[in-house]
Amino acid sequence: MTTPRHRVATATAQMRAAADAVVDASMWSMDVVETAQTLVELTRLEAQVVELRSRVARHADDLEVGHETGATSTANWLAHETKQTRPAAHRTVRLGYDLDPDLVARAEQHLVEAAQEHDAKALKILGRRLLEVVAPEIADAHEAQLLERDEAEAATACRLTMTDDGHGKVHGQFTMPVVQAAALKKMLQALAAPKHQAATHGAGVERRPGPERMGRAFCELIERISAKDLPKVGGRDATIVVTLSYESLIGQVDQAGVLDTGEPISPGQVRRLACTARIVPVALGGDSEVLDVGRARRFFTKAQLTAMAIRDRGCVAEGCDCPPWMCHGRHWIRWADGGPTDLDDGGLLCP
Repeated sequence: MTTPRHRVATATAQMRAAADAVVDASMWSMDVVETAQTLVELTRLEAQVVELRSRVARHADDLEVGHETGATSTANWLAHETKQTRPAAHRTVRLGYDLDPDLVARAEQHLVEAAQEHDAKALKILGRRLLEVVAPEIADAHEAQLLERDEAEAATACRLTMTDDGHGKVHGQFTMPVVQAAALKKMLQALAAPKHQAATHGAGVERRPGPERMGRAFCELIERISAKDLPKVGGRDATIVVTLSYESLIGQVDQAGVLDTGEPISPGQVRRLACTARIVPVALGGDSEVLDVGRARRFFTKAQLTAMAIRDRGCVAEGCDCPPWMCHGRHWIRWADGGPTDLDDGGLLCP
């Protein structure tokens, strides 16, 4: 850097020199109090440097720095000179314009006037669109940047947790991006709408759906999803397998069914599911699908995998609790070594 004349350039040179002086400094002699204070002060210093850099970047853009070297913009020149990405350099320049004191003053005045007619929630929304009032020429680009940042953070924060309380209920919590949440909300409202409820349950339910009806709509939505629309898991459709006796299915005895995930369900629930289910008989003495195919094919059939799920109830590796729907069929004698594709030579193992 040439001999600085402007005070901003002088301060920048002094900060660089001060940082160079401690580049190899050891931290071991700093006590807890001084370390904490220094960390806070460095954070504040970083914010000041970012603000100063942005203002200088805006001034450089006004002066068209980089034009003489053939750069298409000051931001692109900055990206090339500092080896940072172009989006990062463009954000630096845009922030310089956003920090314009005149813009800040106009923004404050606009929000103060709006506060006389709007509550805090409405003001937050107005604040997101503030640049449309004070700087309409950069409002769209700024809004797009904010939305892209929020969407990226939402995708990273996407979560789903479910906990079985042991009494027939599963409690859950989720975090999802606004697009998928909007789609889910519309699906549930369609299923919970008064007209749909009246058509399926009769008159007397023509009221706005509350949490209970939305919860039932969520269950109905899950049951409406076709396994054909989902990826296969372990070579099988993502379907629920229920094990029970034939006598219980037709109502001769009240015996609980067992899901392939291990949870028991009542005979009445089983019969309700059976109304729309594709019944696959397994070892019930009736006509069933072929479960032994020998050397005719290498991979286990869906019927064989279903039979393994009922028999093995999950991964057979010692200590593994992976459920059957996450497992694959495995030959004990490798097929390449002459092993048959039969139940006796197969079992479930997790990936």
